[in-house]
Amino acid sequence: MQVWRSGVYLLVSLASGIATVLALPVLWYPGLARRWANWHRNRAGRLLGIPLEPRPALRASGRRAWTDPATPRDLLWLPVNALTGFALGVPTLLCVGNLVPGAVGTALWWAFSPEDRPRLFVEVAVTGWATALTLGPLQIVLLVTLAYLCFPPVARVHARICLAVLSHSAAEDLADRVEVLTRTRADVLDAHGAELRRIERDLHDGTQARLVAIAMRLAVARQAFSDVPRNDQFVQDLLRDAHEGTEEAMTELREVIRTVYPPILADRGLAGALTAVTTRCVIPTRLETGDLEDVPAAVEAVVYFAVAEALTNVAKHSGATTAGVRVDRTADRLSVVITDDGAGGADPRRGTGIAGIRRRVLALDGTVDLDSPAGGPTTITLELPCGS
Repeated sequence: MQVWRSGVYLLVSLASGIATVLALPVLWYPGLARRWANWHRNRAGRLLGIPLEPRPALRASGRRAWTDPATPRDLLWLPVNALTGFALGVPTLLCVGNLVPGAVGTALWWAFSPEDRPRLFVEVAVTGWATALTLGPLQIVLLVTLAYLCFPPVARVHARICLAVLSHSAAEDLADRVEVLTRTRADVLDAHGAELRRIERDLHDGTQARLVAIAMRLAVARQAFSDVPRNDQFVQDLLRDAHEGTEEAMTELREVIRTVYPPILADRGLAGALTAVTTRCVIPTRLETGDLEDVPAAVEAVVYFAVAEALTNVAKHSGATTAGVRVDRTADRLSVVITDDGAGGADPRRGTGIAGIRRRVLALDGTVDLDSPAGGPTTITLELPCGS
């Protein structure tokens, strides 16, 4: 079975080598070269029993198709396929082709005219049964033995050459890995954002609503007891404690909701939320926002908290008279620049504000750059991924 598969593989390789030469003007186009190369690569992988990751089809066109990292290998495979297909396929064809004269010469030599009788070992004409029954089986045995010994290793050589030419380089494997990680990171950000919104919605519409209802009932109960001239002071104290505890729980719950995903982001979006933050700042703050498109919820939350924390630091420590916030998006990167005209000298080691901003941003594979020379001004630049 292995000999048969190897022989078919080599004969198909010979045919594909001929087709490559004939169709070279067409196959020189990168898109067709990629499909032709992928077909050969898949054949080679099946013959060797090696599971291969599929090579994506070439989607770029024009100049971008020629600059694709895999295009040079696809084009290199065209002459390599033609040469190896001929070099390894022609002996296979001769071996298989000479099996036919051996079989015919052994059994049916007498049915041919003297001029057209089969020839064994290329030059020996079959003229009688003695020649047919000796040289015919000998030729068949030799060719079958040759096929058995040579076809599988020769086919594997061709397959390995194919994979060697068409395999990714280490740099391309790394680039593919980075692309996959970038895509999966964007998916994680989207999933994280959806989960944040779900938690905020559940806490706001479920747990908080139930606590509000309990607090209202307790308030009514306290009022009812206070309206009764004779009342149990102990029960009133219990109701008061329960009411106050419920109010404290609601306050804490609101803080949790704001830290998980500020409701203002869900209501007004990132630009609207930042407008509210800069408006509340005690120092006059200028806000500039570009076209932000669709920003993942996790990134929105980090930017919101970072800007709020940075402006709080400006108001408390910088002595600035003005501040500015600029938010721009370029491709899949969101840039946030926070500036003030204060005294400068900001040091993340002397407080938790900037360190907290850095932790939030780095958690999303972002970057933080602080420029705060003594005497000012101070600039904090944040870069965050927001899609792929």
